[in-house]
Amino acid sequence: MRRLAESPELIGEDAPVDPRSTYAATKLAQEHLASAWARQTGGAVWALRYHNIYGPRMPRDTPYAGVASIFRSMLERGDAPTVLEDGHQRRDFVHVTDVAAANVAALSTPAPEGRLEALNICSGTPHTVGDFATALAAAMNGPAPVIAGGARPGDVRHVTADPAKAREVLGFHARTSFAAGVAAFATDELREPPRTMALST
Repeated sequence: MRRLAESPELIGEDAPVDPRSTYAATKLAQEHLASAWARQTGGAVWALRYHNIYGPRMPRDTPYAGVASIFRSMLERGDAPTVLEDGHQRRDFVHVTDVAAANVAALSTPAPEGRLEALNICSGTPHTVGDFATALAAAMNGPAPVIAGGARPGDVRHVTADPAKAREVLGFHARTSFAAGVAAFATDELREPPRTMALST
């Protein structure tokens, strides 16, 4: 999968917000609620904005776990990973061990009192969705990705984040490289998705 020629712009936390899906809107609503609480009580809040997390213990066979888990499940079944749009949409794939390190850093670093402070938790090195599918298929000796076109409602074309603020205030730096993370993910243990329970009346 060829990489786009232009350099992606890394977006900071102060960029205007414009949620285009219910999922995105609920994440922003949570930040607004936490911010209001901090202002009313003098509390302190880090709002960690996780990007495309992948790694061990992701749930298998569910459309709600992110594209990494979806591709891994397809390849385990022997199917080619299906890539929407043209495969060149950019995302920031960040390994779960790095996200865990960011969480520990946030828990041990006092946030500014009386407000919410948002931080991008990301690698700072975007890759295309097609790159991820191609690398994972190669690592699993599976079929090459299939470009399907179309798009999920509410999806944003590119999501590329700047990790500079998290590095400055938390000392956070993603250490797992894309190549090493994807290679490990090819054999990482996955978990079964949560089961839904029917309510009796």
